Amino acid sequence: MTGGEPAAPSPFLLGQLDALAGTARLGPAVDVACGRGRHSLALASRGLRCIALDRSRDALVELAARARSASLPIQPVAADLERPGSALPLAPGRAGAVLVFRYLWRPLAPALAALLAPGGLLLYETFTRDQEKLGYGPRNPAFLLRPGELPGLFPGLRVRLHEEGLVDAGGRPEALARLVAERPG
Repeated sequence: MTGGEPAAPSPFLLGQLDALAGTARLGPAVDVACGRGRHSLALASRGLRCIALDRSRDALVELAARARSASLPIQPVAADLERPGSALPLAPGRAGAVLVFRYLWRPLAPALAALLAPGGLLLYETFTRDQEKLGYGPRNPAFLLRPGELPGLFPGLRVRLHEEGLVDAGGRPEALARLVAERPG
């Protein structure tokens, strides 16, 4: 494995671990655009089954090796969700949780909500347009949320938590929106 250790999980995810544990009976957690799997690893190390989706086969191979060596319940799946005609590789209503961190592809929002089983949770954390003012990180408006936009991408879900603002990310601020939303039962 050439990439070293994955980054630490988001403090936002860590703050939701108890809620996520309660969704395990509903189905696996789906970690969308998982990268090297920092969130899948965090959940799987607590016994939650995870499906880790990413378009980088190299990252998924590395994650699979980590999962095998630690006997963690992670199923890596290669999927380019931005390619026309692509679909999420899980039937609607089968996920206990859907995790999306630092990724925004607006056309995917309805499919993400549909993945959730009744009572399932969506955890979403990504950059807002205020990130542009900081002078680093993503700058393309297509990948930055407008103020208040995130809950509106998921109109069928019940919002448990929504917050936006500057967050300390290891000594430097990031402009993030965070959402916890539940599919009504």
